[in-house]
Amino acid sequence: MTTTDATPATTPVAAPDIPAIVADVRAAFATGRTRDLRWRKQQLLALQRLVVDNELAIAAALDEDLGRKPFEAWLADVASVAAEAGDAAKNVAKWARRKYRRLEISQLPGRGWIEYEPFGTVLVIGAWNFPFALTLGPAVGAIAAGNAVVLKPSELAPASSALMAELVPRYLDPRAVVVVEGDGAVSQELIDQGFDKLCFTGGTEIGRKVYQSAAAHLTPVTLELGGKSPVIVAADADVEVAAKRIAWTKLINSGQICIAPDYVLADASIRDELVDRITQAVTAFEADAVGGKRIVNRRHFDRLAGALAVTTGEVVIGGGSDAEALEIDATVVLDPALDEPLMTDEIFGPILPIITVQNLSEAIDFVNARPKPLAAYLFSGSKDTRERVIRDVPAGGMVVNHLIFHFATTRLPFGGVGPSGIGAYHGRFGFEEFSHRKSVLTKPTRPDLAKMIYPPYTEKAWKLARKIF
Repeated sequence: MTTTDATPATTPVAAPDIPAIVADVRAAFATGRTRDLRWRKQQLLALQRLVVDNELAIAAALDEDLGRKPFEAWLADVASVAAEAGDAAKNVAKWARRKYRRLEISQLPGRGWIEYEPFGTVLVIGAWNFPFALTLGPAVGAIAAGNAVVLKPSELAPASSALMAELVPRYLDPRAVVVVEGDGAVSQELIDQGFDKLCFTGGTEIGRKVYQSAAAHLTPVTLELGGKSPVIVAADADVEVAAKRIAWTKLINSGQICIAPDYVLADASIRDELVDRITQAVTAFEADAVGGKRIVNRRHFDRLAGALAVTTGEVVIGGGSDAEALEIDATVVLDPALDEPLMTDEIFGPILPIITVQNLSEAIDFVNARPKPLAAYLFSGSKDTRERVIRDVPAGGMVVNHLIFHFATTRLPFGGVGPSGIGAYHGRFGFEEFSHRKSVLTKPTRPDLAKMIYPPYTEKAWKLARKIF
C-alpha cells in the first residue's frame, strides 16, 4: 500500500541528539545549581507532586502498557515514589552534612570528615514492569545527592515512557533533569557518553552488557537485577497466612516483578495444605477477573507459554493461555523437574512452582546451590528457624512472614548481591549511593609537629614515631 492509498504518513520522529543532550545536562551541573540544597528540596517536592497530581494518568498508562489494576498502579508506582521523594525532601539537608570522624593520636592536631559531593551527571535506565517506580525512584537519590540526571524509561512500556517525557519537564528543572526516550540502541549511545554514575534496572543478562559498556568509561554502576527469589515455608509456618501472602504477591503485575516469589520450597509436612490454600487464594483473588494475566509482549508470552508446555510438574490450577490477548492464567505447578525452564530461568510471570523439601536443611541447601537471589522469603513461627535462614541464606534482601515489603521502606537499603545486583538505594542509602564520599583532612601549619619525621632520621625521632604511629 502506498501513502496515497491511506491516511497521510506522519513525519518520522527525529532521533535524539544524545551527545548534545548530555552536553547540556553536564553544562547545567557545571553551573552549580544542582548542588544547592534548596534546589534539591524543591525538585524532590516537585517530583512528589508529579506522581500525586497525575495519579489517574499514570494508572491509565500502566493499564495500557501492562493491564495493571488501578490499586496496584497507585500502590507500586505512585505511592512508592511519592513517599520516597517526600522522605528525601524532608531529610536531604541532614544527609548532606559533613560527617566528622575522630582521628587517631598520630593524626593530631587535625580534623577529618566525610564530605558528600555529587558524582556529576547520572544516567538512570529504568525497567518496564514498574516504569515510574524504577525510573523516578532511583532519580530521588540522584537528585537528593545533587546530581544532574538523564532518565531513560523502558521502551517496552511506551505509554508510561511518553507520559514521563511529558510530565518531567513540566515539574522538574528541564536543564538538569531530562528524559530521553528510545530503544536499546539509545541506551547504548547514552552509556557511551561516559556518565559519572549509572543506575540500571533490568534482567541479569542485559545487566552484564550494561556493566561491560560502563567499564569502558570506568563509570561506577548501580545494577538492580533479578534472579529466582525463593520462598521457604517451614513446618511451623502459619500456612493460611503464608498462602494468601504468596498468592497475592505473585499475582501483582502478573508476576512481572523482580522480587516476586519465583518458587516455593514447602516442607513435606505442610506441603499439601499449602498447595490447597494457595489454590483457594488464587481462586478468590481472581474471582472477578476477565481472562488471564496480561503479559507485556509476545516474546515474554511465548517464553512463559513454552515453559508451561514442557513442564513435567502437576498443574494444580491454571495452565491456560490466550496468545491473541497475551494472557496466561494464574498457575501453580507442583514439583516440576529441576532442569526444566520453570526452575532454571527467572519466571517473571504468573506461574508459581512449588517444590517439596523434607526439612529446613534441604531448603537452605537448595537455595544456596543456585545464584544469590535479589530477595529471599521465609514463613516460620520459630525464632531459631528465622535466625538460621537469615544467617545461612545469602540474598540481596530478606523478608520474614511476608514478601516484597522491604522495597517499600526508606529505612532499609534495597539492592542485590552477586548476579542479582550491585549497590543499593532508597532513603539515605539512595543519597549515599549517588554521592561520592570524599575524605577531607585538615592540618594546622603551626606548631609544625611533623618536623620529627623530616630527614635526617635520628634514632630519637624514630623511637618517638614508633610510639605515635
